[in-house]
Amino acid sequence: MTTSTTTSTRALHSAVVRRRRATRTVGNTVLGWGLAVLFVVPFLWMLSSSLKRNIDVFTLPIRWIPDPVHWANYADVWIGEKSMITYYGNSLIVTLTGVVGDLTTSAMAGYAFARLRFRGRDKIFLLYLATAIIPSQLLLVPRFMFFQQLGLYDTLWALILPGMFTVYGTFLLRQAFVTAPEALGEAARIDGANEWQVFWRVYLPLVRPMLAALAIISFVSSWNDYETPLVMLTNPENFTIPLGLTTFADAEGGISAGIAMAAAVSALIPVATAFVIFQRQFMEALAHSGIK
Repeated sequence: MTTSTTTSTRALHSAVVRRRRATRTVGNTVLGWGLAVLFVVPFLWMLSSSLKRNIDVFTLPIRWIPDPVHWANYADVWIGEKSMITYYGNSLIVTLTGVVGDLTTSAMAGYAFARLRFRGRDKIFLLYLATAIIPSQLLLVPRFMFFQQLGLYDTLWALILPGMFTVYGTFLLRQAFVTAPEALGEAARIDGANEWQVFWRVYLPLVRPMLAALAIISFVSSWNDYETPLVMLTNPENFTIPLGLTTFADAEGGISAGIAMAAAVSALIPVATAFVIFQRQFMEALAHSGIK
């Protein structure tokens, strides 16, 4: 009788646990779908509005499928009087150069702070890390004066150079190199590899997931930067996309909603492409690397 009661109690407990897990799963699924819809709806509205006439953009209720489809907005954005081609080219130059530079300097500095032994290494790293608490807005005026004296003001180099050296990237890669097995480097040195070969052939492949994550962060940050170009650039020929979008406004400050949405959708294409590419590399590197 006691054994039967115990079995029944365990079965009841298991049923309660399964029911709670099912309820939790359903709740998490509903919450996830709700957040997904919350984030996707504004993008869908922007995409829909980019294919509408101005008089149809703000009509209520919202007509999600444009009728008629107004492709002229994209024609105005790309081949119109205020074409985005120049802004696109400038943004690609600034962003891609900055990302490559950021990955290079962050990987080398992170490896030095993690694996090389030299006097005052940890203190220097802490001092370098402390500079991250300085608001970026405080650096705009000194940076403006510095680049003006160098003759780089109102050039793309004024945007590229600051993005090639980031405290966050160095910290991220330093932590990745610290977690990599030290025995691999020692084995490579015993086999006759120099320090550069140890860095390039042994440790760098192990931190590819972090490199991919940093590439995404750096790309998005540089591509969407509005504040720095606003301060550093005056010639419209050097404008990047965030600053170039403001040129679609007329003299009174008004803006064509359909054209603005078409420009915004066009600006998202490289960001979405970069995310898809680096996300795949991130997952593959995470699955095949030696980092657990």
